[in-house]
Amino acid sequence: MLLAAITVIFPLCLAYAAFSDMFTMTIPNRVSVILIVSFALIAPFTGMDWIVFAKHFAAALLVFSVCFALFGIGVMGGGDAKLLTATSLWFGLSMQLFAFLTYVALIGGLLTLMILLARSDRFSVVVNRVGIISHLTDSKLGVPYGVAIAVAGFICFPASSMVQYALAHLV
Repeated sequence: MLLAAITVIFPLCLAYAAFSDMFTMTIPNRVSVILIVSFALIAPFTGMDWIVFAKHFAAALLVFSVCFALFGIGVMGGGDAKLLTATSLWFGLSMQLFAFLTYVALIGGLLTLMILLARSDRFSVVVNRVGIISHLTDSKLGVPYGVAIAVAGFICFPASSMVQYALAHLV
C-alpha cells in the first residue's frame, strides 16, 4: 500500500501539472499542496528518520527561496515556483535534488527553444493550426515550465530517497 501511494501520487501530480500548464498555462495550487501533504504523511512510514525528513523540508525551503526571488523579478511563474518547491521536497538535500534541478534546467532550456521556434514566423502558421496548443505562439505568454519540471521529476524519481527508502523497508 505504501509503495503504491509513493509510486502513484507523485507521478500523477506531475502529469496533471504538466498537462494543465501546457494547455492552460496554469498549475493549480492543489497539485503542490497534494505533493507536500502526501510527502509529510508518507515519509515517516518509509523508515525515514527525522533528520532526513527535516533535510527534505530544508531542500524545499532552499528551492522555495530561490524560486521566490526569481518570481519576484518576473523570471518564473508562481505555479512553476510552487511546483518546483513541492517536487524538490520529494528529493531532499541529496545528489538526486541536484540531478533533478539540472534536468529541469536542461529540459526547460530545450522547451524554451522549441517554444521560441514555434513562435517564429516559419512555424507559427503550422502550430496555430493545432488548436489545443495554438496559444503557445502567443509571445506575451511565458513557457509552460511545469512540463520541464514534470519530465525531470519522472526521470529522477526512481532514484529518489523516497522510492529507495520504501523499497529498502518493504522488501
